[in-house]
Amino acid sequence: MGRLTAAATVVLLLGMPALAGPMVCSTTYEAPLRSSNDNDLQPVEVTRCGPVQTTAELLDQRVFSYTAPFARGIDITHQITDLLGISMGGGNGTKVMGFGFPDQTIVWDGTAIENTYRSLLDEQSSPLPRRVADLENPYRRSIRKSMPLPDARAVRALW
Repeated sequence: MGRLTAAATVVLLLGMPALAGPMVCSTTYEAPLRSSNDNDLQPVEVTRCGPVQTTAELLDQRVFSYTAPFARGIDITHQITDLLGISMGGGNGTKVMGFGFPDQTIVWDGTAIENTYRSLLDEQSSPLPRRVADLENPYRRSIRKSMPLPDARAVRALW
């Protein structure tokens, strides 16, 4: 009976779709835990992995921060909460997000999108400005010194 249960469990697990997404792993060297022999302490290699949220997923999440998606937002629960000024959002539209009528929740979603957009732009740019050799400032010196004056005889000849 035990083998049959284990086989059924394996078949069920193999038949279920796997949820996979982008992952990032980072490896660092850390100090080991204290041991009885402190003279032989060597750094320990530690690898940590975690899921990564793509930009498209992040923006989709921000779009529905305070407002429910359309299909979910037209059910009877949302019609009642909209009349009472209760905002229900949070991606699937089941979390109470605050007190605000639908027009206010659109403003809140827009602000969330704007903040996400600014954050993404900040991540793309370097925090330090690019340093280049300074160009000579043309206003530091006088025009009179940089340009020779015309000869007085040549000026008289023009007149």
